[in-house]
Amino acid sequence: MLKLRLFFFLLIAGWGIAHAQPVVRISGIVYNEEKLPLSNVTIIVLGQAQSTSTDEFGVYTIYAKSRSFSIKYSLLGYQPRTLKFSERSGARITQMVSLVANINELDQVNITNKQNQLSNTTTINIADIAAIPLVSGNFETMLKTLPGVSTNNELSAQYSVRGGNFDENLIYINDVEINRPVLIRNGQQEGLSSINADLISKAKFSAGGFEARYGDKLSSILDIKYDKPDSNQTIFSTSLLNTSLSTKRLFKKGFLLAGVRYKNNSSVLIKQDEKGSYSPNFADAQVLYQYDFSTKFNISFLGNFNIGRFKLVPTNRETKFGTLNTTLRLDVDYAGQEIDDYQTVGSALTATFIPKPNLNIKFINSYFNTTERERFDIEGSYIFQEVDNSLSPEDFGLVNKNKGIGSYYNYGRNSLNTQIFSSEIKVDQNYDNHVFSWGLKYNQAKYDDRLNEYNYTDSAGYILPNNGKDIVLQNVINTENYIDIKNYSAYIQDSYSLSSDVELQLGARSTYSSLSKQLLISPRLLIAYRPNSNNKILRFTAGVYKQPPSYRTIRDFSGVLNIKQKAQRSYNASLGYDYAFDGFGTRLKFTSEAYFKYSDRLIPYKIDNLRIKYLANEVSKGYAYGADFSIGGEFVKDLVSYFRMSVMHANEDIINDSYIQNGQAIYPGYIKRPTDQRLNFSIFFQDKLLNSPTYKVHLNALYGSRLPIGPSQTPRYADKFYIPSYKRVDIGFSKDFLDDSALHKPQFLDKNFSSVILFFEIFNLLNVDNTVSYLWLKDVNNVQYAIPNYLTGRQFNLKLIVKFKNGK
Repeated sequence: MLKLRLFFFLLIAGWGIAHAQPVVRISGIVYNEEKLPLSNVTIIVLGQAQSTSTDEFGVYTIYAKSRSFSIKYSLLGYQPRTLKFSERSGARITQMVSLVANINELDQVNITNKQNQLSNTTTINIADIAAIPLVSGNFETMLKTLPGVSTNNELSAQYSVRGGNFDENLIYINDVEINRPVLIRNGQQEGLSSINADLISKAKFSAGGFEARYGDKLSSILDIKYDKPDSNQTIFSTSLLNTSLSTKRLFKKGFLLAGVRYKNNSSVLIKQDEKGSYSPNFADAQVLYQYDFSTKFNISFLGNFNIGRFKLVPTNRETKFGTLNTTLRLDVDYAGQEIDDYQTVGSALTATFIPKPNLNIKFINSYFNTTERERFDIEGSYIFQEVDNSLSPEDFGLVNKNKGIGSYYNYGRNSLNTQIFSSEIKVDQNYDNHVFSWGLKYNQAKYDDRLNEYNYTDSAGYILPNNGKDIVLQNVINTENYIDIKNYSAYIQDSYSLSSDVELQLGARSTYSSLSKQLLISPRLLIAYRPNSNNKILRFTAGVYKQPPSYRTIRDFSGVLNIKQKAQRSYNASLGYDYAFDGFGTRLKFTSEAYFKYSDRLIPYKIDNLRIKYLANEVSKGYAYGADFSIGGEFVKDLVSYFRMSVMHANEDIINDSYIQNGQAIYPGYIKRPTDQRLNFSIFFQDKLLNSPTYKVHLNALYGSRLPIGPSQTPRYADKFYIPSYKRVDIGFSKDFLDDSALHKPQFLDKNFSSVILFFEIFNLLNVDNTVSYLWLKDVNNVQYAIPNYLTGRQFNLKLIVKFKNGK
């Protein structure tokens, strides 16, 4: 496979015959008759397969490959408009466009426009997905460039939002809710996410204050759309880590999207401290087919098959850590192996009926079956030492003191089968100055869980804890669980135009869970104010968010289920301000949002890498507050860059928790939540090299402050240790052989492909040792040490993305 990938790299890079090709850049704003900017206007250069769409301020930029060309502007509910251009080579022109409403379709476009304006979401620029250097290759890791999102594991697609955990995030693909596997413990076991980036047409993300139409989670929503393509297209991508092939096809009465992917990141994993034979193999296939029976009725089928298998036969480990004055070293020799695998098979059938332009009805049915297994049987013999770190060459690295010697053993045979079925109806209807939406949903989840695991630590011949008589196993779990959870939910919401400047949305969700036997009501409000200048938007959101108990939250450390658990509840409020302005010779967009979340009922938990261990029998109250800021735009002409910063504080108080100290009861009160990361900062910056538009650099830098943590078996109030701050810089260099603004293009490539881009990427450029979790070991005196588990080091990667010409 590696030789095949290198062959493609050399084949494409070898083409050097070039011909001149002039290019013209057109940018501007699209308005309606009232001079209000129009978002999501489709803009196409006729005959050249160049297309784009306007942002929420109506701004667009597109390129033409010739000096004489025509551009078509179209939006549902407006009469399409085509403009002819005849410009000089390399021209940069500004074109303002006004679209006239089509009365026959105006109601339908009002539905679309009101929903877009009143949604407290960020539209993700999917054109940047390929350019961002990502180790995991999963689309979700792109979210770490967005305000309010934090992630401290480049191997994983999981993320936390504004103090919430991974399980509090909603993900939708074409209105179908996606669930992640349960048993995955760390990033190296995680394979391909359910989102195929090559098939995405639109992506929206909300870090809070989202609409009632979305489901019952506390933190965020990611709304992915696979939709009808503009033209036929085939995309092939390969790198030293991933390979994918996707195709998009238009038919007379429908369209087809299909993609297959394969991932093997063993070249990254072997750079970790834990050495051995890594065999991570992950693959998936997705298909979306839609058939249009008429302009009013269509049916679409979404299919997904995702498999993964991670095998590790560890041999040894050497980890150094400590301070400038004291350097500690752990040496471990291993015996045994770990094998983890999962398989997800899913499908969704959606019928869409539009009986009249102002009424849209969707009937969605989906079924997913996920089978997970983890098997590990690993023994580690370790020696823990203090080594010399002086500047003396003859003494450096010598052992000063033996801190401990012994072994530890981990055993597990766990399996989980999950079946999820849901059926939902969603309706949107326009009534003059407002849009009314409602929906009903039934969801059933079945879990068949079998757990059998334990471990022990033997330090200097003593099994810990040592009672002088028997061998005592630690963290023993041996149980079988079967549970069937049914949820019934409904929502209503109404979007009003109070005036030409003010929009109001009121909504509410109602949910009943067969597990908690609670009827939950969650009202929500959103107000958007856009002054006459049209370059500012002020938003206020307030609402109640309730998350019914799930299988994850009701299972405690020992595998026992708390079936009496009640729903988590949060009261949220936020104030946001977006401002588009001209600066640095370009159009920039500044966004900001301050928020406060108070929760009077939470299920506390501890985090170990990707594994969330809920204290299923405990209840806490807590709060989170902070602010997110970002600015983005073409700081370098034709290349979009983003800068963002988030500050946040999250605390919780576990109700009735206490401990005895000096004969007195101590109540810890409020303590830091495991996701209390005070500062997050990220940069995604793009530039051109050698003053050439075909050579680019893509820089992705992240900083996340430290996180509280403690041993897995200690009470939450004892989590007074910290994971150090996360610092990472990834950089990529690309050569775009067929860049729209290139003056010279290889003949062969231009004839057969619409895009050919070669990337050279350096992951973890500064080779920082980031800590993801700790291995907790004790010596014979029962003194506990935290040995860091480091993430990936510096790694090089080659990536090639090829888009074939239409019809190929």
